[in-house]
Amino acid sequence: MKKKPLYIAFSTQKGGMGKTALSVIVASYFHYIKGYNVAVIDCDYPQYSISNLRKRETDHVMRDDFYKQMAQTQFKILNKSAYSVVESSSINAIASAAELIAKSEVPLDIIFFDLAGTLNIAGVIKTISEMDYIFSPISADRFVAESTLQFAVAINDNIITLGKGKIKGLYLIWNMVDRREKSELYDIYENVINGLGLNILETAIPDSKRFRREFTIGYKKIFRSTLFPPDKSLLKGSKIADLTEEIINIIKE
Repeated sequence: MKKKPLYIAFSTQKGGMGKTALSVIVASYFHYIKGYNVAVIDCDYPQYSISNLRKRETDHVMRDDFYKQMAQTQFKILNKSAYSVVESSSINAIASAAELIAKSEVPLDIIFFDLAGTLNIAGVIKTISEMDYIFSPISADRFVAESTLQFAVAINDNIITLGKGKIKGLYLIWNMVDRREKSELYDIYENVINGLGLNILETAIPDSKRFRREFTIGYKKIFRSTLFPPDKSLLKGSKIADLTEEIINIIKE
């Protein structure tokens, strides 16, 4: 019997907080740089952003010799294929994961779930309760913070504390951090977060246009990709390496 991989979700009920971008970039970092075997279940209906990104990238590779050579070179170096991206629904996500595990040619270490940005869609709460770890992006904007904290408290109080699910840990992540913002503001929010009995990672992800860098006609360096790892030069200052190491330390506990 194949060992069950860890189920990890980047999830929040506030749109535009970068959960999908983080899902892609962290999954690719784990798979192509850290050597884990991962897969992604895209449940974010109707946009299916990760699945559609994979389709666009595959089309680029098939049509463009430059990207085709990149893919072939990467395969020779890593001796591993691109990770699977599967479209599903919030209701069927766990079943989709089980099917993927059963048919995978290599043992999967982690399956990342990109969940819908609301708790009101059928199946979301059930799927969340099946996760091993949840990472929820938050920013120091009042409306975003309130929404994300409501989401985290609801999961913590109704699932984790009551032992109704499999969640081992829920962690907030400072995302889209503007360096011009005063550190005192974050101290205030962190005091509130601690008072609510929630955890927040030490790593804070900066606000940067690099997180939107995908395949381009001009062959610029790629940061957000399901087929390739983030470009090494663009990784500098992104805090993605720090975030990944912090997540690894958590899931190894």
